Amino acid sequence: MTSKHATLLDVTRRITERSRPGRERYLEKMAQLGSKGPQRGRLSCTNIAHAVAASPANDKLVLHAERQPNLGIVTSYNDMLSAHQPFATFPELIKDAARSVNATAQVAGGTPAMCDGVTQGQPGMELSLFSRDVIALSTAVALSHDMFDASVCLGICDKIVPGLLMGALSYGYLPSVFVPAGPMTTGMPNSDKAKNRQLYAQGKIDRQALLESESASYHSAGTCTFYGTANSNQMLMEIMGLHLPGAAFINPGTPLRDALTQAASIRALELAATGNQYTPVSQIVDEKCIVNGLVGLLATGGSSNHTIHMNAIARCAGITIDWDDLNELNDIVPLICHIYPSGKADVNQFHAAGGMGLVIKELLKNGLLHDDVNTVAGKNGLSEYTKEPWLDGDKLAWREGTDSAIDATIISTVKKPFAKTGGTKLVDGNMGRAIVKTAAIADEHFVIEAPAVVFHTQAAVKEAFDNDELNRDFVAVVKQQGPSANGMPELHKLTPVLGVLLDQGFKVALVTDGRMSGASGKVPAAIHVSPECLNGGPLGKVRDGDIIKLDVNAGTLQAIVDDAQWQAREQSAPQENSHENPLFELFRSQVSSAETGAISLYKTL
Repeated sequence: MTSKHATLLDVTRRITERSRPGRERYLEKMAQLGSKGPQRGRLSCTNIAHAVAASPANDKLVLHAERQPNLGIVTSYNDMLSAHQPFATFPELIKDAARSVNATAQVAGGTPAMCDGVTQGQPGMELSLFSRDVIALSTAVALSHDMFDASVCLGICDKIVPGLLMGALSYGYLPSVFVPAGPMTTGMPNSDKAKNRQLYAQGKIDRQALLESESASYHSAGTCTFYGTANSNQMLMEIMGLHLPGAAFINPGTPLRDALTQAASIRALELAATGNQYTPVSQIVDEKCIVNGLVGLLATGGSSNHTIHMNAIARCAGITIDWDDLNELNDIVPLICHIYPSGKADVNQFHAAGGMGLVIKELLKNGLLHDDVNTVAGKNGLSEYTKEPWLDGDKLAWREGTDSAIDATIISTVKKPFAKTGGTKLVDGNMGRAIVKTAAIADEHFVIEAPAVVFHTQAAVKEAFDNDELNRDFVAVVKQQGPSANGMPELHKLTPVLGVLLDQGFKVALVTDGRMSGASGKVPAAIHVSPECLNGGPLGKVRDGDIIKLDVNAGTLQAIVDDAQWQAREQSAPQENSHENPLFELFRSQVSSAETGAISLYKTL
């Protein structure tokens, strides 16, 4: 067996020690809440009659007998969101699978599923991050009825999977298996789509041409094919052992996808306390599981949004991680995947080249993952996830995956990586702590020193660009975009604008206490600056013309201002924000920092 990297062990040990009090409290609570028999055994007859009144007659007989497990389906189905539209048919597949093993399944509840692709640059984006916590709450509401012995969580996109997992962990004494719908088939290459966005930003193509381009890229059911937050979610669920092996990137509407959905349902029932393989989600999501997720994020160049989501997920399991943990792992985990925007391939091509099975095999072989973990596939460790699913006739089976990439320009090796360090870097300095997604940034852009141009909205950046005010070297400082200020919207509309200027030869970077898209690309961006401006963060001291130095190599973010002057300088006045919905004022007033997961459900765990 390959020995584990010393830093992997050190980081895991540090997280375990730091988390010990919270983790022990969490596990003790889960043990108290669990039940050896069917959960509905604790309900009154009236309670059960309400819960099964609309069930088919045969299901009622099984549910009344209180011997077989009942599976709760938590679904984020809607038919506006392409990635979630396939979930319309999943409940019946899941119920049929449960009946095939003499068990039952019910739709426990639904969660909202908003699309960042629709809300980018719109007021609705101010609700996006907080929708994760709404999803966590609605998942908990669905599982609160004591009717279920296990759950399957149907979700795939940006805030939805983290929210589902946070909610499932609040009922962590139940097993939970995550069930994706898969990516849409390949359409227009993502690089061509990005070029057309830049042409539109320059006024070189019209709205109709842009719409045709976008529609050729986003063209059918399934997730978007670039490697943003949605597909990073699927990578995480696999490398953390919460999917069945190889489930992440099978296209929707295929026999293999349906077979995996039904197998996931049966597996969830097998893991229930009513059987002899009891494995609740609280025993899967532990310190080693969280570290594996961070390693996967770094090795694949995954979404910067997960530098927030992973911290929130960990805290819901009684575990405390921070950006120092991620940064230390970044130094030992090489970038071994080139998926758009860090490369030209989409996730379908990544999957065909060897996919998650090969990535996990390569990382295990080099001592960069914990194999000794519980997973929904069993207690044999993460090595089960080097296998790939296939249909042997009409029977689902698994076979060992490839040992080397079908296309080495998409998946490389630890010894010959695309970059020696991972895809995400912590920078720190007198402006605060921030995250830089490095996977798609060219080496020559890792260091930039230029005057600040201060903005308070991304619309103001676009206006300055349209007025030819930005044809120079500069650092765009976009303030008051943090979770307390306006919900921390993604500022993805800045990508084409700043990309144009970068291509024209200007030295350009972005610094903000807001977020960028999970598909953040070639423009160097120090994001999630913490503490945020509205909470007294020093980013609020930056003025137009201040020289800003972002040095990704050194891990520093510095305003080159005399220290005494910097200390004496006042914060800029807060800007009045017009929020989309007053219902979310409570979230803004309660939310924690980006580094602690931007959790609005509670400030301390």
